[in-house]
Amino acid sequence: MADPKEIVLEYIESKSKQKSKFYFNDLAALFPDMKMRDAKKVINQLVSEGVLEYWSSGSTTMYGVPGAGKQAHTEGED
Repeated sequence: MADPKEIVLEYIESKSKQKSKFYFNDLAALFPDMKMRDAKKVINQLVSEGVLEYWSSGSTTMYGVPGAGKQAHTEGED
């Protein structure tokens, strides 16, 4: 089985032209045989390693690659 972190990164890269932020459920769906708690651990490891970052609109938390997307450019993060 492939490394779960690589699966998440490949998915994000494949969708990078359409989206820059992803809901947890979008990423957890990549692991249908994994419990939600275990999927959350994989995603949180990517955040703690700096590969992904949290993004919040105030009511929703999403995940994305640091510095990617329109929001990052308007906030001077690039």
